[in-house]
Amino acid sequence: MIDITNLSYYLGDRALYDKASLFIGSKDKIGLIGLNGTGKSTLLKIMVGDIQPTSGKISMSKDTTIGFLNQDLLSFQTEDSILSVAMTAFDSTVKIQKQIDRLIKELEEDYRYELVDQLTKLQEQFEAREGYTLQSRAEEILEGIGFKTTDLLRPLSEFSGGWRMRVMLAKLLLEKPGLLMLDEPTNHLDLPSIQWIEDYLKTYEGAYIIVSHDREFLNRTINKIVEVTQANLHVYHGDYNNYEEEKALRSKFLQNAFENQQKKIKEAEHFIERFKAKATKASQAQSKMKMLEKMERVAEVIDDTAKVNFRFNFKTKSGRHVKRLEDVSKAYGDLKILDHSSIGIERGDKIALIGANGKGKSTLLRIIAKTEPYEGKVQTGHNVINSFYAQHQLESLKLQNDLLEELKQAGTGRTEQELRSVLGCFLFSDEEVFKKIKVLSGGEKSRVALAKTLISEANFLLLDEPTNHLDMLSVSILVQALQQYEGTFLAVSHDRHFISQIANKIWYIEDRQVKEYPGTYEEFNWWNKKNQAKENKTPIKQNQKKGNTNSRNNAEKQQTAKGLRKIEHQIEQLEDDIKSLETQMANSELYKNADELAKMNVTYEIRKTELERLIEKWEELA
Repeated sequence: MIDITNLSYYLGDRALYDKASLFIGSKDKIGLIGLNGTGKSTLLKIMVGDIQPTSGKISMSKDTTIGFLNQDLLSFQTEDSILSVAMTAFDSTVKIQKQIDRLIKELEEDYRYELVDQLTKLQEQFEAREGYTLQSRAEEILEGIGFKTTDLLRPLSEFSGGWRMRVMLAKLLLEKPGLLMLDEPTNHLDLPSIQWIEDYLKTYEGAYIIVSHDREFLNRTINKIVEVTQANLHVYHGDYNNYEEEKALRSKFLQNAFENQQKKIKEAEHFIERFKAKATKASQAQSKMKMLEKMERVAEVIDDTAKVNFRFNFKTKSGRHVKRLEDVSKAYGDLKILDHSSIGIERGDKIALIGANGKGKSTLLRIIAKTEPYEGKVQTGHNVINSFYAQHQLESLKLQNDLLEELKQAGTGRTEQELRSVLGCFLFSDEEVFKKIKVLSGGEKSRVALAKTLISEANFLLLDEPTNHLDMLSVSILVQALQQYEGTFLAVSHDRHFISQIANKIWYIEDRQVKEYPGTYEEFNWWNKKNQAKENKTPIKQNQKKGNTNSRNNAEKQQTAKGLRKIEHQIEQLEDDIKSLETQMANSELYKNADELAKMNVTYEIRKTELERLIEKWEELA
């Protein structure tokens, strides 16, 4: 379908791609991975023509269509409803409907067989495109990715950037392009929506490329990994777990090949150095020199894994009871978030707070940190020192500081060497520690802010979506740091791999109450599914697949009922028209005017054809 050949792209003297090649088949489900800054998003932009490569060729079949979800779509604004925006995916089908309407009117005035033939073909196209189900399909996808039915007619401009991105994602899914390209789609989705997208992609008929740092999402959606590394594209078949295993084997093989070749090179160089001046060995030395010149060198394997070897200790140990919420209530106008909820946090708890967006997870963190007004009581235990990480704290980093200066302001009194070690754990090495905050990317700023949080001497951490903007290596570092952390923390996240690695308790908000499961995420999932099967009811909000399915089924039934009522009304009108025409045609006076009779016959036939079509459609929906 798409063939990328010898692609090169340079940023100044730096090669993002150097003669990279890749073939994308019509059924490929690709996860595009790599460290931040290696050029994943750049590759997608080159493929759609937004960026011109330095050299190389991209070939694709003429009928290939591409849909691209990227961060640039956040700037799109309109006063149209989100349902209308999503349905622009069907513009070509809507045009067919307008052509059908125009032909029917034209046939009433001028009955010609060529027009009838055009009408028949257009109606067949409209049916083939499932034209009568456009709105219900749009509603199903919008509700699947988290919108309420009452949201569908609200203007796009009323929604935040993340929700606007969901609308653009819905539009792309409805368009069903031959190649769907999604750049970090889970950044704007909560767990139920991610799980809905996973189910949707399992049945997607075309190819897709997903840039994502969510390994669980990739494991459930892709059949091939393409890794961007060392200015090239490396293909691994299977899911992300298989990629890790295959890469380890490949790296071991390449490292052995590199070491063997280096041994041969050293032996040859030693021979040349020893015998190049001797007449009897000069020709052999010359031969070995030519051999070395022609030799295709095996590159040394670069270890891109990272191990955290710095312990994030704190001087003051908290008391046993860290936080206690008693009869806490919170509402925004008529929207109740919490209603007389009580729960406690004990020293050593590693809690993941999960669930759908809009349930109040971030609000709960702010209440615990006492930065959000609330009703009730929040008690803080003895010697508890808080540190709160949230995305807005990236804005509090001082842009003129370098990385070392910024960490010094955490007030821990650590030496420069200790701070260098911390920055090294977060992938800032050597002279990079003197980079100014203002030149850092979003992911790099996140790493600095997390480092400041972890060295702050706090014995209780509040972490709101800490994995946002982090690549997989950075997430791995954060996991290791939190696994070594000896204090207490509460983290909001939708990254299932991250949650499974760091949490020993799960919190969720249900019926405006904070509830707790005293175990790991895997245990919670098992317990939740068991409850679902036992009680035959919707699982807790973190896994709403059945709930979403029921919601979609109800929405589909409502939409179908609405469609049936509309068609019944149209049938009644047509039947009245036909009866009226039959009455007129029964009048013998009409037969004295041949032109008028012919015109009425045409109108009569058109009405009967349209009635038959509507009856068939009614039977299909019924």
